Amino acid sequence: MAGYEYVSAEQLAGFDKYKYSAVDNNPLSLYVMHPFWNTVVKIFPTWLAPNLITFCGFLLLVFNFFLMAYFDPDFYASAPDHVHVPNKLWVIVGLLNFVAYTLDGVDGKQARRTKSSTPLGELFDHGLDSWACMFFVVTVYSTFGRGSNGVSVFVLYLLLWVVLFSFILSHWEKYNTGILFLPWGYDISQVTISIVYIVTSIVGVEAWYEPFLFNILYRDLFTTMIIGCALTVTLPMSLHNYYKAYSSKTLKHDSLYEVMLPFFSPVLLFVLCTVWIFQSPSDILEVHPRLFYFMVGTAFANISCRLIVCQMSSTRCQPLNWLLLPLALAILTIMSGLVPQHETLLLYLLTVVITLAHIHYGVCVVNQLSKHFNIWPFSLRKPNSD
Repeated sequence: MAGYEYVSAEQLAGFDKYKYSAVDNNPLSLYVMHPFWNTVVKIFPTWLAPNLITFCGFLLLVFNFFLMAYFDPDFYASAPDHVHVPNKLWVIVGLLNFVAYTLDGVDGKQARRTKSSTPLGELFDHGLDSWACMFFVVTVYSTFGRGSNGVSVFVLYLLLWVVLFSFILSHWEKYNTGILFLPWGYDISQVTISIVYIVTSIVGVEAWYEPFLFNILYRDLFTTMIIGCALTVTLPMSLHNYYKAYSSKTLKHDSLYEVMLPFFSPVLLFVLCTVWIFQSPSDILEVHPRLFYFMVGTAFANISCRLIVCQMSSTRCQPLNWLLLPLALAILTIMSGLVPQHETLLLYLLTVVITLAHIHYGVCVVNQLSKHFNIWPFSLRKPNSD
């Protein structure tokens, strides 16, 4: 099964013609982070594969997620009268988050430095980024939690979706314009999150209980920043970039149906998961929020990866992702009342199925493209070299 070919012959031909095209006009990125990354990349040996740098950065975010899952499994650790996460751990989480962000910024520079840039590298990078969205959003939630001074698990669910849709919006742009406009919100959020972790380690989570300004709590500032960034920066810039391509007649798709295809599966995923939350007999999101977020983020990552394959290979995006089928069946089973006492078991089983399916998809696609381009994914040596 590890040799299953998810990438079609048409898509492989599209990858052969692919040329990287991206625009990054974020002042923070241009004037602060890129000069920093240009310095950092010189530390790495020239034999180090860029994909290995990408993967290590992703694993740091995964480590942070499970570290917080151990110390704050139900998101109550930051609430008053609860045992808090040790302050020294916030230092570790903050440093690892910034290192992960840095590695994500230097992997492309390492590829150009070693003349090893390939379409696989970009797909691997952005594919892991789509999954990473869930990990860093859920991890930062532990700084506020869901106590009396925190954010409810449903509000966090909605905020997670704001981040997920912001991510897929940039790849919707590229699907239609052929150009990846790197979102401003990503760099700003990563630097801010890293600082929040470090500050938390110094002042403690109790500091977030106090009003920020005029009785506005930090939790409200946190929520406002995520929604505000999406509505005032990410969405307007995406629509502007799309309109420019429309005006210059450089759009890759003409019909509204084709233009909107990339949104079908993410929107359906959101609808299905939201229906589950409201129809849940055991209030599943309140009982198992972390697991529910993980399931949603993993299903979204698979949808995003398939879109990225399509936009990079200039092929048509498929309207529906098959992973939505077991999710829909699970929800129908729950709504039918057949297994009211086994909803938690159903969530665990569904999460395992979606996670294994996504990992299988990722491994197979990486193997298939590695063979196609005659490269090793984690080595700069050629497969046929001595």
